[in-house]
Amino acid sequence: MYIHIGGETAVAKREIVGIMDMENTSTSRVTRDFLRKMEEEGKVITTSPDLPKSFVVTGEYVYITPVTAQTLEKRWKAWPAERKE
Repeated sequence: MYIHIGGETAVAKREIVGIMDMENTSTSRVTRDFLRKMEEEGKVITTSPDLPKSFVVTGEYVYITPVTAQTLEKRWKAWPAERKE
């Protein structure tokens, strides 16, 4: 299953490590350092020019998105868990 995270971007649910609220988490020095490091490595993708409200962490990239963390959480919960076959 894929979750639409903003703009024209969708990410496979199994790849998502975390969904973070930009306002609440960016006050932490550790989070700012993490985002800066990912930016330096070219691993930050902005999904839209609109005001960022959250970011989605995958195993490889960080996606900055104007979609709220609450909305992304609802989209996450709307899809049942993926089956292991």
